Amino acid sequence: MSQIIIFLVLTVLTILVLVWLLFLVSGRAIALALDRANPSQIRQLKKAVLLLAVLIALTAILIIFSQLTASTPRIDSANSIAELTQVELNGRKQWISLRGWDRSKPVLLFLAGGPGGTQMGAVRHELAELEKHFVVVNWDQPGSGKSYYADKISNITAQTYIEDGWALTEHLKERFGQEKIYLIGESWGSALGIFLVSRYPESYHAFIGTGQMIDFAETERIDYALALEIAEKNSHSDLVAKLKGNGEPPYYGRDVTWRSAVYLNYLNAYMAIQPGIHNPGYNTLRDLGSSEYGLLDKINFLRGIIGTFNHVYQQLYHIDLRKDYAKLEVPVYFFLGRYDVNAPTALVEEYVQILEAPEKGIVWFEHSGHSPWINERDRFVREVLACFQKD
Repeated sequence: MSQIIIFLVLTVLTILVLVWLLFLVSGRAIALALDRANPSQIRQLKKAVLLLAVLIALTAILIIFSQLTASTPRIDSANSIAELTQVELNGRKQWISLRGWDRSKPVLLFLAGGPGGTQMGAVRHELAELEKHFVVVNWDQPGSGKSYYADKISNITAQTYIEDGWALTEHLKERFGQEKIYLIGESWGSALGIFLVSRYPESYHAFIGTGQMIDFAETERIDYALALEIAEKNSHSDLVAKLKGNGEPPYYGRDVTWRSAVYLNYLNAYMAIQPGIHNPGYNTLRDLGSSEYGLLDKINFLRGIIGTFNHVYQQLYHIDLRKDYAKLEVPVYFFLGRYDVNAPTALVEEYVQILEAPEKGIVWFEHSGHSPWINERDRFVREVLACFQKD
């Protein structure tokens, strides 16, 4: 947090000096035009330029220092692992964290939501208990957080994530000498997990999807309609007007993120005030301040949520797991919040009915919304162990 404060102070000072410099340049130009040149103006200009250069240099040094010293906290255990490391997946350099009390334990890969989201810090804070039973791996996917520059955003597709997820799986299997690993996917990551276990079933013990996405286009239409219904019921006329002005999704183009955010943020706020939900929201400031992220990563934390999401999400509207992934060869479990109005649970129930899998099931979290792993984290860990110990 201290780095953020220093960065903000330097940024404010830089802006003030830049304004001062522009003022001096304007004054100098006027003086020259009126043939009233003043030597003191030149001295002030030199001071301003020097001060601006020093502030820019200090800011650059701070950013570089923060990136080089980013780390994940150590775990005090004899055979523990706590690493923040860069890996190359299909020619794309990406970052992962590996955390566990015993490096010989099974490997569990957590697939973050998004696309463009990073939950490296959030998972460490919320699901630390899992580190006693697994080597927990968090992956900043291309276009998110520490892996924001893995590829040009315009090049990223759903296939990019599938290819790199598979390459990461193979890397983890080889490094830890295991034939299979476990998967948990959250929101967008829940769909990516299904894609991976469908294509490469031999590499995964089992999969847990939470905040499970099923049909992306239908989900957006349901969310939009529900937000409109709630807004009209509560006489939130400004929001109603904005929703109607945007029209029904799915959306395409450069403002997908902002148009979708109108109803998604409203529904998130609606979930957060439900008395039945425990620990209702993300701790974004805490997560953003996590030691895994340097200052540039913190900026890219936000850029991924906006830019990468905008580019990739509109590519997913054709996907419907009920049609395209009705048969899987690994056990699949869905951890659903009873109050989830972001990813409609009715669609998951339909999917489970038609899904063919060695084992399948829904675990309901009665005090959760879209994020049972946050809302009821202790029970979430217990249910993960119960499901994965079956396999």
